[in-house]
Order: sequence, then structure tokens, then C-alpha cells
Amino acid sequence: MSALTKFKQSPWAWVPTLYFAEGIPYFIVNNISVLMLAKMGVPNGQMALFTSLLYLPWTIKPFWSPFVDIIKTKRWWVIAMQVLMSAAFILLTLAMPHPDPATIASGQTPISLFYITLILFTITAFASATHDIAADGFYMLALTQKNQAAFVGIRSTFYRLSSIFGQGVLVYIAGRIETSTGNIPMSWFWTMLVTAVLFSAVTLYHTFFIPKPAADKAHLDTETTADGIKQKPTAGQIFKEFGQSFATYFKKPGLWLAIAFMLLYRLPEAFLIKMCTPFLVAGKNVGGLGLSTEEVGIVYGTIGVLFLTIGGILGGIYASKVGLKKSLWWMAACMTLPCLTFVYLAIWQPENIVNISIAVAIEQFGYGFGFTAYMLYMIYFSEGEFKTSHYAICTAFMALSMMIPGMFAGYIQEAIGYVNFFWMVIACCVATLIVTFLADRKIDPDYGHK
Repeated sequence: MSALTKFKQSPWAWVPTLYFAEGIPYFIVNNISVLMLAKMGVPNGQMALFTSLLYLPWTIKPFWSPFVDIIKTKRWWVIAMQVLMSAAFILLTLAMPHPDPATIASGQTPISLFYITLILFTITAFASATHDIAADGFYMLALTQKNQAAFVGIRSTFYRLSSIFGQGVLVYIAGRIETSTGNIPMSWFWTMLVTAVLFSAVTLYHTFFIPKPAADKAHLDTETTADGIKQKPTAGQIFKEFGQSFATYFKKPGLWLAIAFMLLYRLPEAFLIKMCTPFLVAGKNVGGLGLSTEEVGIVYGTIGVLFLTIGGILGGIYASKVGLKKSLWWMAACMTLPCLTFVYLAIWQPENIVNISIAVAIEQFGYGFGFTAYMLYMIYFSEGEFKTSHYAICTAFMALSMMIPGMFAGYIQEAIGYVNFFWMVIACCVATLIVTFLADRKIDPDYGHK
């Protein structure tokens, strides 16, 4: 057996690149789009509204996830969605608007210039959400249970690396080009071109190196009847089971409290995260920090993501030792109190990049640590017969919890300014504390221990 053949049969040949590829479009659509439109001079209200709507595919993906099982194989869906996203990135490069410097400086660039860009972002979002479904399903089909456990840390690591690449490296590239040329649209043109070339290369690689497991079929597993005859489920049976998973979810005890928790626990962060990068790059005359694009790539896209990851890891370790119930209040505190760092940044507008980096690191660490309780609560609430389907529905509420506040964040900021906006974020922490208090009373004290 040749070395190439052995490599192709190893999970190392495709698991790291698959989950790196899974993260790139998500961060392009939900993070890069925000910074790009802000740098192009689109008003915060319109920018936040339209980029928040891009969360929609991740909100409604449970409605079409069964079709990824019914139609074609998981491998087909993975490759097809990557080809579609590669094409979208190429078109995003070609369709990049070039508003003149005076329009950008006015901060009143019309959103109508970006309609084609937003349509391509929307296509990418739907393809990315579908790719998530197929990639996670393929991971379970192509690997043994032992390898699934062995590579769960690898897939998580490479997904985080894609976050650093998307929010750190790509933003830094855009900033360097902007600094050297003074041309903001050109900087994003080249950034999207780098993304298109890289993602197309990964897609081509996966076409040849992602395996074709025998278990990867375009239907659900066959069932054996009482006479020993194997039957494939009919379309009617599939849709019946799909409907049953939704019906049982909305009959679960404590449903409305769970929905309230999933929508409101992250309310402060949902507002803050939408306006974070616009605040960092906005001029000091309008209440921002006036950072360059490349500084944002370092401060938020690299240092921030690093501390977000560390917070998540430590949160998981802590929760596994004491359980969800005992860790919940500590994590709620970490989700809320660090938001005060942005009040500090907005009031004092420090120029020292180290001080800004420390403030962002504290906030992102707190969010990463506090978010662990949110994820554990969704797993806890999903327990039961339809655990997988119910968890998918929970992730829809998770996406909705970010989408709805984000839609209004920009208009609120424009109306009250950055200082008052971040004080409003602190006021929203009351919602986190209320749902934490209510949820804490219902959680099994033994849930979440090692």
C-alpha cells in the first residue's frame, strides 16, 4: 500500500480540512460582512439589519435537514455545497462595489450598492448551513465510534482556527492593503479573492480525498419487519417521523422557560457582538476607537478569538467537575459582567492598543466561559427519544437569539450613541439573570458531572 493510499484512508486526510472549511463561510457571512459594510460607510442601522438577516438559514435549517438524509449522500452534499460556496466567493469578488472615498467618509453609503453582494452572502449562508448538516452527518458515518471520540478535539480545533483565519488573518490582510493603497474597496476585493482561491483549493482537495464510506447512503437505514424482510422507509414514514420530532419538542415539559432561556440568556452579547467591530473602527469623533482594519484583525479577530476559545475550554472543564446547576450562576456572571469593559472603552476611548486588547480579551473570555452553560442547557433540554432532532431545533432558537437583537442594534446605536448603547447592553443583563434564576430551579443537580 502506497503512502498516498494510507494517507487517503486516514481521518487526518479530511477531518481537519473539512471543519476548517465549515467555519470559513460562517465567519465570512456573519463577521466579515459586518466589518466590510462598516468600512465601506454603510450606516450602522442598515448594516446591522441586513447582516443580522443572514443568520436566518441557521435559524431555519432544521426544516430542511431531513432532506439531506433523503436526497443524495452526505458526501455529495458536502462537495456540492463547497462548489456552490466557491462559486459564490468568486462572484463576490467580481461584484464588489467600489464607492468613492467621499461617500465612504460621509458614512452614508447606500445599502442599495450592496444588494448583489447581500444576495451572494445569502446564497453562501444557505449553502453553509446545509454544509454544516451534511458535514456533521458524514463525520458520524465515515468514522468508527472510537475515531469519532478521538477526533472530536481535532475538529473543534480546526473550526476555531478557521475563526482566527476568517476574523484575524483575512481582516489583517484587508487592513494591510488598505494602509498601503488607501483604497478600502480594493482591500476587500483582494481579501475576498484570497478567500475564493483558498476555498476553491480546499473544495478541489476534498473532491479527491474525502472517502466514500459504504454507510453513506441517500436514505435512512432499512428496517427489518417481523418476517425478517428488510424494507426502506417510505417518504410518508419519513415525513411522519419528522413531524413527530417537532410535535414532541413542543410538548416537552418546561418548554416556554427553555425557549425564554435560549432567547434571552445571551441578550447582552447579541447586541454587543453586532456593534463591536463597527465601534472599534468608528472614528473618535463619533464615539468609536478609531482602530485600523489590521488592528481589528489582531485585537478582535486573533486575541479576542484566542481568549474566547480559552474561556470555552475552561468553562467545559469547570462544568464537568461541578455540573450544570452549580456552574450556572458563575457562568451567567461571566456572560454579563465583562460587558462593562465596552462601557469603559466607550467612555474613555483609550488609544493604547494593549489596554484595548486586554478589555476585549476579558469580554471574550467571559463570553466563552459563560456560553458553556448555554450549550449544556440545550443538551440537557434535548434529552429524550428525539435527542438529535430536538437539539437541532434548540440551535435554531440559538441563532434566533442573535438574529433578532442584531437586527435592531444598529438603529439603537445610531439613536443613542455608543456610550448609551453599551449601558443599554448592561441593562439587558437583567434578562440574563432572570432566566438564569428561573432555569436554575428546574435543573437536575446531578446533570453534567463527569
